[in-house]
Amino acid sequence: MKDILEKAKQIKLVVFDVDGVLTDGSLFVGDDGQEYKAFNARDGLGMKMLQRSGVEIGIITARSSHVVEHRMLNLGIKYVYQGKLEKLPAFEDLVKKLGLDFEQTAYVGDDVVDLPILTRTGLAIAVQDAHPIAKQHAHWQTPHNGGHGAARDVCDLIMEAQNTLDTQVQFFLP
Repeated sequence: MKDILEKAKQIKLVVFDVDGVLTDGSLFVGDDGQEYKAFNARDGLGMKMLQRSGVEIGIITARSSHVVEHRMLNLGIKYVYQGKLEKLPAFEDLVKKLGLDFEQTAYVGDDVVDLPILTRTGLAIAVQDAHPIAKQHAHWQTPHNGGHGAARDVCDLIMEAQNTLDTQVQFFLP
């Protein structure tokens, strides 16, 4: 765990997949074709706290959805890449745009489509219920499943490693 905390200290950008990471992977589609997803409120709060602590957040997802656009807008996440079946070029573009090294990045994924980034990032993270091959390529696995607190696990880990978690929690205390 000491090695993971050392990696987490260096992180300036965390990129999350959506389906299976920020959601449990379920896709609800209405008769009209409208797509619905369920997001975890604690994940959202963790992401806001992480941003307030100075870490950038990005989203790269293979699917395109208005609900993802809306949720990320509510969370103040400005780096959102949707419809990216090949995720690595979007990841490389974002890292370059922010002037970072790959060692300063973390990526959270759940399946083999995430392998190109998981094998390139400084801190590769798989959610607890990720595909076994994705887990094999991760430095760390979240205690919680995707859509059920996994993103909060990541945010708390990084804030703890960077000694910013207590400051973020103090924000909510009288």
